[in-house]
Amino acid sequence: MAEGTAVRGVSFSLAPGRCLAIVGESGSGKSVTARVLVGLAGHRARVHARRLNFAGTDLTGLDDRAWRRIRGKDIGFVLQDALVSLDPLRPVGKEIGEGLRLHRAIASREELERQVIGLLKLVGVQDAEIKALQLPHQLSGGQCQRALIAAALALDPRLLIADEPTTALDVTVQAQVLGLLEETKARGKALILISHDLAVVSRMADEVLVMRQGEVIERGSADQIFRDPQHAYTRQLLDAVPSGRPRGSRLSSSPAPRLLRQHGRPPEQSAARSSQIVLKATDLVKRFRGPDGILRTVVNGVSFELRSGETLGLVGESGSGKSTTARMVLALDLPDQGAVLLQGKAWTTLTERQRRARRRSISVIYQDPLSSFDPRWTVGRILSDSLLGDAETRPERQERVAELLYLVGLSPAFLNRRPLELSGGQRQRVAIARAIAPRPKVIVCDEPVSALDVSIQAQILDLLGDLKAQLGVSYLFISHDLGVVRHLSDRVMVMRDGRVVESGDTEAIFAEPQHDYTRDLLAAVPTLRGRQPQAHRD
Repeated sequence: MAEGTAVRGVSFSLAPGRCLAIVGESGSGKSVTARVLVGLAGHRARVHARRLNFAGTDLTGLDDRAWRRIRGKDIGFVLQDALVSLDPLRPVGKEIGEGLRLHRAIASREELERQVIGLLKLVGVQDAEIKALQLPHQLSGGQCQRALIAAALALDPRLLIADEPTTALDVTVQAQVLGLLEETKARGKALILISHDLAVVSRMADEVLVMRQGEVIERGSADQIFRDPQHAYTRQLLDAVPSGRPRGSRLSSSPAPRLLRQHGRPPEQSAARSSQIVLKATDLVKRFRGPDGILRTVVNGVSFELRSGETLGLVGESGSGKSTTARMVLALDLPDQGAVLLQGKAWTTLTERQRRARRRSISVIYQDPLSSFDPRWTVGRILSDSLLGDAETRPERQERVAELLYLVGLSPAFLNRRPLELSGGQRQRVAIARAIAPRPKVIVCDEPVSALDVSIQAQILDLLGDLKAQLGVSYLFISHDLGVVRHLSDRVMVMRDGRVVESGDTEAIFAEPQHDYTRDLLAAVPTLRGRQPQAHRD
């Protein structure tokens, strides 16, 4: 492939009422291909195509004005990153209504608002009238993603390109959105689906393109790709899916890193769980006032314990209170009632100054590491900054930074790189290195792998398991991907409408759920075509 060439030799055709899925690792060219089809490859990009035709229109010679007439109206595009794609200063209702206002003659403001609220309800947003008035940062990631999907569907385009449309969605809303996309197909609309969730692809696709390093390495019907893949890379992608794999087994071929001596204890002594409670939450309650002035309870009476060396999975629908619970555990939001104890001592009842002295005992890995990094800082500075107070001299900090990179499988060559120069998987590894830098007892993992393709996700899950075994750290692991939760967690807690409806041992929850809501969650999980479930074991 020529230098600077992101995509080469990609060819396909798509008929109305059909779904073409494009899969592959981060950087394989999937999203670049999608952006070319809507004229968003970038002003510096050079697009060459022997033929690029949509519904009789040659797309190769369109200027910006011509693209604006087609984009949204004839070709809808669901972008991958909702929090970046939505205007942070504009209510989501106005964002959704923009296409309707520009391309359709709307009789009145009231009619526009009615259609916007109808679209939000169509994609499963509860309290749509309230959500339409809120800014993106006031919504959960899943709610923002649904707003993007609503905007893309607003003008009922003939072709819908969906780039990771269900990445931030919990399984029940994902099932609802997939059902909506299937209805769109049934009405004769064409769909191009880009997704790292192979179970979703298995359900939706008629044809699959597998891309690697900008080229298509395998194509075929969905049945053929999932039941009898021909290329070793395709088989590798399918093997990395955690669903149906024995719990705790390695998902990738990457070796476990060896613990370095600076941590002061051998891996075998820290691997086992103990009865020591490192985190305890008691009757947590949190209320927020909405744009209508009404005070709403988003977390109501949540209690749990987390032991040393244990992973507690926290699952539930978008808006169930998972992330708010995590923020209270981190003392970023303080509970209106109840308290959190950290290592048996007061935590949320302390003053901010008192908490600052103990904050190194608890850290966090966010879903989107890029937004949590200073884009001007190098990897070396990011990690060195997280060590302040832990390594006093510059040589000590340099040694610890090198150790951290080693533990997360990165070489010293990354020290001088900045976040934008890293792939998604590399950024998440740096985020993990930053989280373990102060040697915390507890790490809150808030959707740490939901934005990663399946092979990189496998590496990160293996890494989290290795670090837990070697460092004895405990995880509060929040995810909407129940296959990931089952693979990694020792116990599971299920939340709905701010309350815990069920909790217990992972295998007991998945094998014999007691609550109707838990059963509904498990029933909504998409399954991989051709994959025979395997027995899970510790």
